[in-house]
Amino acid sequence: MKKTITALLVIAVALVVFTGPAGAEDFKLGNEMLMTKYHYLIEGKRIGLVTNQSGVTSDGRSMIDVLAEDKSTQLVALYGPEHGIDGTAKAGEYVKSYTHPALGIPVYSLYGATRMPTEDMLRNVDVLVYDIQDIGARSYTYISTLNYCMVAAQKYGKKIIVLDRPNPLGGVIVEGPVLEDRFTSFVGIDNLPMAHGMTVGELAKFFNRKIGADLTVVPMEGYTRTMLFEDTGLSWVQTSPNIPDMDSVRGYMATGLGEGTGIFQADKFKWIGGNGIDAQKFAGLLNRAGLPGVTFIPEQRGSAGGVRLNITDPHAFNPAKTGICALAYAHSLTNFKVPKSGQTVVMFDKIMGTDKMGQWLEQGLTPQQIEANYAAGLNRFKEERKQYLIYGYGPSGSASIVIKVGGRPISFDSEPYIDANNRTMVPLRAISEALGAVVNWDAKTKTITIVKQGHRIVLTLNSTLAVVNGEQKSMDTTPVIKNNRTMVPLRYAGEFLGARVNWDKNTRTVTVD
Repeated sequence: MKKTITALLVIAVALVVFTGPAGAEDFKLGNEMLMTKYHYLIEGKRIGLVTNQSGVTSDGRSMIDVLAEDKSTQLVALYGPEHGIDGTAKAGEYVKSYTHPALGIPVYSLYGATRMPTEDMLRNVDVLVYDIQDIGARSYTYISTLNYCMVAAQKYGKKIIVLDRPNPLGGVIVEGPVLEDRFTSFVGIDNLPMAHGMTVGELAKFFNRKIGADLTVVPMEGYTRTMLFEDTGLSWVQTSPNIPDMDSVRGYMATGLGEGTGIFQADKFKWIGGNGIDAQKFAGLLNRAGLPGVTFIPEQRGSAGGVRLNITDPHAFNPAKTGICALAYAHSLTNFKVPKSGQTVVMFDKIMGTDKMGQWLEQGLTPQQIEANYAAGLNRFKEERKQYLIYGYGPSGSASIVIKVGGRPISFDSEPYIDANNRTMVPLRAISEALGAVVNWDAKTKTITIVKQGHRIVLTLNSTLAVVNGEQKSMDTTPVIKNNRTMVPLRYAGEFLGARVNWDKNTRTVTVD
């Protein structure tokens, strides 16, 4: 009997310090990690590779060629997403399957007769390997192809390996309404906001909460959440005909949300406008909105008035918030007709992930009011998202540590870390509250007292000695002050309170029960 749910393995790597573009030699893509440290995952396997022209190594080599030349494996099939395996087909254009002229293996289209690999397409495959560059937007269909491949892998009992790549917009900005189930489609495959702030590996983990595939994510080395694509030292490879460069990546959500409204993008997502818009007024409204990292230049395109985006600070720029603001101001200037879903869901609502955005526009709400309306759902997503993140914010680029108490992930205002003694350090107050304990801090003696149901622990800052129910105990590390937070060794704090503490090095997860 086939397993319906399998254990998710996320390979944790010891990552080196990344010092910016000048130290780009320290950054490695998931595909490069596969061919070095994690080559054992594919040795002796028949591989089906899901990829396109963006699936290249840091030095520009196609993973098709890399795997075809690997004598320890057998590349037996290729699978291409929307735009085809060479990325030249137009948006929405039907793509046919064919036989690779040089390799003599099938190139299956996942944007033709089917969008999900069939049983026949996977028959001769031991493992599916996914290596495609995403652009960080929910509506970009490559992540939908990833989702469908995971579903097929689970259904037909195949392993799937996702070779991680950077989110070109970074891993910090998370924005927009979260997709509601009714509006799930190929341009919105799961309950994500418009800008999800996740890598494809992190998305795969998130998707797998519903799918249960036999999934392995091969992470990058030297990557942190604060890095944009330029910070990796990689060269951008055109991901689709309208995304030739990073200005188009950043403009995608900022200019491309007006499907069916008459408000449209131009110049590969670098301009937004429409008929009836006064370009000067539109630019004035947007420039006074205080949107970070961008200014707007009025520009007429034939009979349509609009603005060209001038992105001044890519790290601060919020593409989804900018797009929502531009759409709201465009509606205030033109009162365009909002597309409405009935029995058939219109593309506008699919892109938005909800029909509420159209209602808010018709109500004449300001961008700030719209943002406030979707904030609660967005905040819930941000909390859920934490348990699927692989990378931290720190300069080491190490994977984030997930702490679960009673099966629930805990949020911290200062990130847990592993100290020099190989102990997981966590903010004292947050973990104590999660464990149902009461905490006292004595500034004079620099002691921390933790009390819970008959247990009394006294820890001293920078001391390896602890007093547990009146008995002195020795630890191999010490509580410290870091980032204005008292950090304590989780294992000792938990076990001294009678809890069981377990560390999963593969997923970098600590469970406390």
